[in-house]
Amino acid sequence: MIFSRRSFHKIALAAGAMVALPGGSFAAAEEPISGGTLKIVYFPEPTQLVAINTSAGGPQFIGAKIFDGLLTYDYDLTPKPSLAKEWTISPDGLEYVFRLRDGIRFHDGKPLTSADVAFSILRLKEAHPRGRAIFSQVIDVDASDPLTAKIKLGKPSPGLITALAGSESPIVPKHIFETFKPIDNPRPDQIIGSGPFVLKEWLPGSHILLEKNPAYWDAPRPYLDRVIIRLVNDAGARSAALETGEVDIGPNPVPLADLERLKTIPALRIDDRIYAYAGQQNQLVINLENPYLKELKVRQAIAHAIDIKALINVVLYGYAVPSPTPISPGLARFHNPDIPSAKFDTALAEKLLDEAGYPRKTGGKRFKLRITTNPFNPQTYSDFIAQALTKIGIESDIQKFDFGTYVKIVYTDRAWDLSVESLSNTFDPTAGVQRVYWSKNFKIGLPFSNASHYENPQVDRLLEAAAAEPDIEKRAKYFKDFQVIIARDLPVINLVSPIQPIVGSVKVRDYAQGAEGLGGNISRAWLKA
Repeated sequence: MIFSRRSFHKIALAAGAMVALPGGSFAAAEEPISGGTLKIVYFPEPTQLVAINTSAGGPQFIGAKIFDGLLTYDYDLTPKPSLAKEWTISPDGLEYVFRLRDGIRFHDGKPLTSADVAFSILRLKEAHPRGRAIFSQVIDVDASDPLTAKIKLGKPSPGLITALAGSESPIVPKHIFETFKPIDNPRPDQIIGSGPFVLKEWLPGSHILLEKNPAYWDAPRPYLDRVIIRLVNDAGARSAALETGEVDIGPNPVPLADLERLKTIPALRIDDRIYAYAGQQNQLVINLENPYLKELKVRQAIAHAIDIKALINVVLYGYAVPSPTPISPGLARFHNPDIPSAKFDTALAEKLLDEAGYPRKTGGKRFKLRITTNPFNPQTYSDFIAQALTKIGIESDIQKFDFGTYVKIVYTDRAWDLSVESLSNTFDPTAGVQRVYWSKNFKIGLPFSNASHYENPQVDRLLEAAAAEPDIEKRAKYFKDFQVIIARDLPVINLVSPIQPIVGSVKVRDYAQGAEGLGGNISRAWLKA
């Protein structure tokens, strides 16, 4: 689904049923023009280009242009054919049968078959932070017929049918990816997909060049001849490039403070709709291995020290809504609206810290914590949190990293205490939320997983039950009970659901083809003269 900023605010307040809205690009129906080069500005610098073992934004965004999935999705998450031309689900939900299109080939000319589908699904189950949950019930993939993949499950997995887009579950060539370990990333020459664009050049710090796949199965698409993804980490430079026309479009590309000014430029449009495949959520993730943070009253004190309303206005310039539970208001069916944000109350926070045994020392300080932020978020997040903690006597060591270093520090080295993360809910809580709280998803080196090292058997049972429950009302009850426990235990302080606008030239047409928005394969995108 897509939502305007205004309608998303209404949903956040009402937590009512989600309603699909028409749209997906700003153009009315027009005849596409073939040819041309689309210049996308992007940050942060990606460390890999295919989301087979990561849920990082870069591999999802860029990889979806190179690798197709079995399905794609309309704005309301209705499945649509992609590599699979048709599919069936058994009445008991334990078998999914996908009939593949005949004649699809990878960019190296090798045919795409059910063996590649089987390999990809099982690799996602093993190595992908979200795939470990969404495909956890997969017990086998029958690839005996080259054009038929039969996925067999031990229990139902109701979220699986919405998890098969190229950005989330890319189908990769078995003959290449089986040559290296699941945790390893492919070399640039091994990034061989079946999607509308072929990787021609990747120059870190500069750009990624994609060229039209002349043998793409969905001819005459793609309409574009090439896509250049400019890698620009400086927000001011991204904004200037859009203003001057040096680049055409970008996801969340500019400082939020610039948006009102950019809205006055006739050559640009601001797309602030919420696409269902994103489900953005910002959290303050807490490292429970830290002796101070093991104490519940310390975590409660931190929650009470954060003024969410001020955070939205100061850090996010109003482009967010409060989201105090793991499941944001955007997933209204599963969101628990009875859980409020912690009351902003520094006196209560001070009292809780005193009770926890950490009174102010000489100079007014209690202890020090390391704070970092996913570089995809505004970097002022760390400053805001640090200022909030200073008021209650907690010193902060603000540590800012490039994206690759950040992932290593948090998920491998574990050399951090508090991290402002951007772990999206995605299209289903089993995919986007479970990974953050499921004890079985704590694994050194697995990015965007259970970084808190939180363990609660009751939470595990609720998440696992929800993941396998086909009855929507029962599933919602499991998720709502889970949110109550998280609000009590506070392994993570859920902050807001941010609105991350796409800024682009008015000449860019049909870039958002469904629930993935600009993060899809953009095979239908074209440039108006």
